[in-house]
Amino acid sequence: MITALVPGSFDPPTLGHLDVIARVASIFERVVVAVVRNPSKTPLFSSEERLEMLTDCCATWPHVETADFDGLLVDFARSTGA
Repeated sequence: MITALVPGSFDPPTLGHLDVIARVASIFERVVVAVVRNPSKTPLFSSEERLEMLTDCCATWPHVETADFDGLLVDFARSTGA
């Protein structure tokens, strides 16, 4: 199974973000949507709030997971099998 990774700040999630997620979800069997926690930026919403919004938005796709991370994207990708 191929896992696709859709990283971003999602501050807040937009219809454009959801369009990209929908397109990726139509192609891949497993999709991980990852909220980046960047301590050097001041987001409008906390990472917990952004993760909750994305989880609600992605609920219609059972093969789409949401997570948050900090650090290097390549390390997170390895940890998810993407």
